[in-house]
Amino acid sequence: MATDSIDRQSATPYYQQLFAVLQRRLNAGDIARDERLPSENELCTEFGLSRATVRQALQLLETRGLVTRVPGRGVFASQPSSPPGWVIQGPEGFLENAIGHQNRAVTTEALRHGPTLLPRYACRALEVPENTAGFQLVRLRSLDGTPALYSINYSPPALVPVVAAAQEVLAGRASLTELLADAGYTLGGAHREIRAVGPTPEIAAALEITPDTPILHIRSTSWTPRGERYDVYDTWVRSEVVPLEVNVDTGEK
Repeated sequence: MATDSIDRQSATPYYQQLFAVLQRRLNAGDIARDERLPSENELCTEFGLSRATVRQALQLLETRGLVTRVPGRGVFASQPSSPPGWVIQGPEGFLENAIGHQNRAVTTEALRHGPTLLPRYACRALEVPENTAGFQLVRLRSLDGTPALYSINYSPPALVPVVAAAQEVLAGRASLTELLADAGYTLGGAHREIRAVGPTPEIAAALEITPDTPILHIRSTSWTPRGERYDVYDTWVRSEVVPLEVNVDTGEK
């Protein structure tokens, strides 16, 4: 049964749990349309969470179109104009978005991980010298038991000890995005390229598709609000399993 508390023993990241609580309050009308939500400080106090975690939950609500942020006034309940798909440029990661939005059973299997020499393109994207040692995390995500995403994340040297010690993340039971945010690496911006490709034999086998099946390849570089680059990933997506959505926001209201 859903509750309005944070389960400290759950593998679900705290900000996703807070998102779910606030979403239930919005859906139930406990927070009426156009009503201001509790402030970040109030939510921190109520749920015993950090400001960064609360901010992530509010950003996720905003991404869903459930709330609107008014500078200098706060965050207000709104009504989404249409049901979105799987957003690929929100502040949360793919796994977090699927769990919080599509209400589907999502599982993650860590295929391999460990220190590695970063590929040349990752070194350029992370703005580190060639042949820099970083960390590699390769994972397979499934939705409702169907393999959907094959991903490789590369972390720069400063984050190697952080990721290497995160046993829950490396076991596929916790969020890399949440781990990095808790370490002070919140998303300030990202560049993502999307193209249709043919899978390698390894990826085709993991996603349970034939080698001639076209899939989407997404390459992303993320940086903090300070401009510090902290994550590069390649993701191969079975788009017939995962509908993708790209939102464009001009900043005008």
